[in-house]
Amino acid sequence: MDSNSSLHFMLPGKRAVEGEVVVDAEEGNCSTGSLSKKRKIDCLVSSGTETIASGTVSSVKMGGNVNGNTSNSVDNGKAPIRAFSEGIQGNSHDIDEDLHSRQLAVYGRETMRRLFASNILVSGMQGLGAEVAKNLALAGVKSVTLHDEGKVELWDLSGNFIFSEDDVGKNRALASVQKLQELNNAVVVFTDISLEKAIEFDDFCHKHQPPIAFIKADVRGLFGSVFCDFGPEFTVFDVDGEDSHTGIIASISNDNPALVACVDDERLEFQDGDLVVFSEVHGMKELSDGKPRKVKNARPYSFSIEEDTTKYGAYEKGGIVTQVKQPKVLNFKPLSEAIKDPGEFLLSDFSKFDRPPLLHLAFQALDKFISELGRFPTAGSEDDAEKLISVATNINNGLTDGRVEEIDRKLLRSFAFGARALLNPMAAMFGGIVGQEVVKACSGKFHPLFQFFYFDSVESLPTDPLDTNDFKPLNSRYDAQISVFGSKLQKKLEDAQVFIVGSGALGCEFLKNVALMGVSCGNNGKLTITDDDVIEKSNLSRQFLFRDWNIGQAKSTVAATAALLINPRLHVEALQNRASPESENVFDDTFWENLNVVINALDNVNARLYIDQRCLYFQKPLLESGTLGAKCNTQMIIPHLTENYGASRDPPEKQAPMCTVHSFPHNIDHCLTWARSEFEGLLEKTPAEVNAYLISPSEYTSAMRNAGDAQARDNLERVIECLDKERCETLVDCITWARLKFEDYFADRVNQLTFTFPEDAVTSSGTPFWSAPKRFPRPLQFSTEDPSHLNFVMAASILRAETFGIPIPDWVKSPKKLAEAVDKVIVPDFQPKKDVKIVTDEKATNLSAASVDDAAVINELIMKLEMCQKKLPPGFKMNPVQFEKDDDANYHMDVIAGLANMRARNYSIPEVDKLKAKFIAGRIIPAIATSTAMATGLVCLELYKVLNGGHKVEDYRNTFANLALPLFSMAEPVPPKVIKHQDLNWTVWDRWILKDNPTLKDLLQWLKNKGLNAYSISLGSCLLYNSMFPRHRDRMDKKMVDLARDVAKAELPTYRRHFDVVVACEDDEDNDIDIPQISIYFR
Repeated sequence: MDSNSSLHFMLPGKRAVEGEVVVDAEEGNCSTGSLSKKRKIDCLVSSGTETIASGTVSSVKMGGNVNGNTSNSVDNGKAPIRAFSEGIQGNSHDIDEDLHSRQLAVYGRETMRRLFASNILVSGMQGLGAEVAKNLALAGVKSVTLHDEGKVELWDLSGNFIFSEDDVGKNRALASVQKLQELNNAVVVFTDISLEKAIEFDDFCHKHQPPIAFIKADVRGLFGSVFCDFGPEFTVFDVDGEDSHTGIIASISNDNPALVACVDDERLEFQDGDLVVFSEVHGMKELSDGKPRKVKNARPYSFSIEEDTTKYGAYEKGGIVTQVKQPKVLNFKPLSEAIKDPGEFLLSDFSKFDRPPLLHLAFQALDKFISELGRFPTAGSEDDAEKLISVATNINNGLTDGRVEEIDRKLLRSFAFGARALLNPMAAMFGGIVGQEVVKACSGKFHPLFQFFYFDSVESLPTDPLDTNDFKPLNSRYDAQISVFGSKLQKKLEDAQVFIVGSGALGCEFLKNVALMGVSCGNNGKLTITDDDVIEKSNLSRQFLFRDWNIGQAKSTVAATAALLINPRLHVEALQNRASPESENVFDDTFWENLNVVINALDNVNARLYIDQRCLYFQKPLLESGTLGAKCNTQMIIPHLTENYGASRDPPEKQAPMCTVHSFPHNIDHCLTWARSEFEGLLEKTPAEVNAYLISPSEYTSAMRNAGDAQARDNLERVIECLDKERCETLVDCITWARLKFEDYFADRVNQLTFTFPEDAVTSSGTPFWSAPKRFPRPLQFSTEDPSHLNFVMAASILRAETFGIPIPDWVKSPKKLAEAVDKVIVPDFQPKKDVKIVTDEKATNLSAASVDDAAVINELIMKLEMCQKKLPPGFKMNPVQFEKDDDANYHMDVIAGLANMRARNYSIPEVDKLKAKFIAGRIIPAIATSTAMATGLVCLELYKVLNGGHKVEDYRNTFANLALPLFSMAEPVPPKVIKHQDLNWTVWDRWILKDNPTLKDLLQWLKNKGLNAYSISLGSCLLYNSMFPRHRDRMDKKMVDLARDVAKAELPTYRRHFDVVVACEDDEDNDIDIPQISIYFR
């Protein structure tokens, strides 16, 4: 079979969804092989590091839908094509929202459906191919086909998390099948299809009708590259994945061009050239035609449009302006043209702006070296390095355009030495990038990489020169890594004492990475990982060490066990303690002092700040990272070299005023915030308050009397209401309660609000009360014909029944029978009240108005409550319902979405589906596997530097990346602020230590020797010494530890060897000097 027919048979003849992709993520050269049957492929990833010869063929077939109800069988290799063609049975568009909720928050349903219909071919199953395949399996693609004709070598184990020593000698693709299937049991894995050289594939794909997207990626030691070709005309439907920006209109001028002013509720995000549409505009009806208009002169709260509105009707009120996202068409060049004329390279590090052209040349030179000599350059071989440099020089000299002015021989030498090695951190980083490009190619979501990206991390190399013998293989699983860094650094990695905080998405990736790197795998090494959380179903789409049978188990324990399968030599201890002040008996001084490095894998700022303070205190390096959807960032916190994590803070998120949420919402976020608050008040807090009273009536009523405020009054009123008027004994009572709540929330309260503030109401200054951003509400008329009304009543009545322990019959879920029960509910007519006070002050923090007679009312309420208690059956208690967003069968989100959407309907705010409601009300953080993989890969490239030691601040890199754009921004960390005094200087990293159990006099003299006069010493909030107090001079000869115990009443447990004091000092000129914290060691 000739090469063209091989390509023809391997690649698809027509497109299934939006597009087909060939991803050639190669780590080596591919020779053409033969195929026996056609197979539709949407995306191909090639990542083989060595020349491919002939090999075996095998497939795995699975049946079932993406929810995972599958059966699978492994073919014996004799009839692979037939087995594969049976494919996935069932509905691949049925999205399991519990499993994929975090990913749905990034991509949306349409993109996920396209992914679920995509078939991916990954060629080359060394580290990069394994990482790409893992990320795609987690994303939920329809099938991943694996190809690699090489056999597993011990060398592969330093970069590939799938292989174990038992796999050595097996076909790489066959050895990968089972473990990748476990990540997504609706993935079809088919191995061993021959590939043409990358340029032949790309020419075919580029000319194919319709075009097939093609991605080529290489990882060589500390160097990597990606090339994308998605065809002559590729349409991007959403370039950044962000929600469309909106603004609330305050005025529109009759001018040319027209000026649009918006309320100063929040800054506009429009940019010049954006297209926007207008809606709900009163008066200037010409703008409400749905036609997009171009923004110009964009400012924080206003912009102009290129339109003459002088003859339009005068603007009266209202209006929303919304950004319209436009598709973008990209014209890719094929690899055969782009290699000669690469255009602009995507930069990652502006301190290396001249690096991409040189690396473009280096990768070409390496390809030529391999094709001529049939092997990679040998690590540490100066002769091979010179040959590679010579090849690069000859290629460069033959260029007419784009010639590199000066070839960096030192850089190419490093490139040659590590060319054969595939390092796990590089594979993780590029696996994230390439995985995201595959998603873009399959879906048109996010802007593709256009077209070349080169990256290197030569700063990760040891600072001291290495001897040739350092690179020699030791016949170990780390030989590939040794060929780049030498055996001395490998020993440091193996003996490292490491603390990983968190075992979620980031933690799983970190565990995999450090296990492959050999970190803490030596006799003196130890890795401690802690996480107090357990595994949930929604974790499985990102946290790849977990399987569905692990749900409910401790994250850290399961992750550590999985990491041991990757590298049995890993010395790991898994704990379930939250790292906090309460666990300092576990993570004590000795624990912290013995650490070499701390790696954060946390998901909240407060925990990060705590770990940051501990690392500052014990002067330990902290490697920080985080993700948000397609974005990720890394921050290196290195003792004495960089500022600490807490040195800079993001501004707090803007919170909507309480009166806006409760009475004047103008967007769906306000409605959902209110809905969740009402849910928790009705179904969790009030039942919990009832139980608190019933458990100990006298203590509860005593506490309410002592409080004597509006909050205590409200609590009592809610408890009495729950046990008296709204107490439910049957499901019919619950239905009645739910129907009356509907009337209260969506009719009566709105009628009261509009009675108090009619549509024509004006403020004290004479301006209309209902002016932007306020929206005038309209009451809802309940109807059993409206499914949303009936669904709210059903969900609310079921949860109400749960709180009272009432059995729930099946008939309540029948719309017809439920409607009959609802129709029997008697709804009293509403009568507006004249003396109702509705809070309109945006600065108000409490909607309950204090009253001078609260105490008297509370006494009366307590008497009522005691009467209610007497009517309760013996042993009565309620069952509070705690909000759980990740269970779609529990009716929690049905109630919250129902509350929010009915309220939105009151105020003419666009409604949202239950999934979108879950994202907002559940405060779900968007998360995908690709950005997580990239972040952890970048951090582990920095880990080499930290554990080697000797690197300068300019060698480290902080990174911000957005895979959606794509954008990579790397910079050296900010150094800490330095304080100077005489010949001393210190930073936030310094902690002065005084040992040998000193007295107060010893401490004062020790400071005096530094030219510092201490006038105040405190421990916590207690003053141990002040120079102004004569009696304190009697304490001079006392041990500091005795002062701590006797004066400050400090508890010093046996595991604590020191305590810290804060000392206020001044110099001899009476200038205050801020000095570091002082640690007094008494043991």
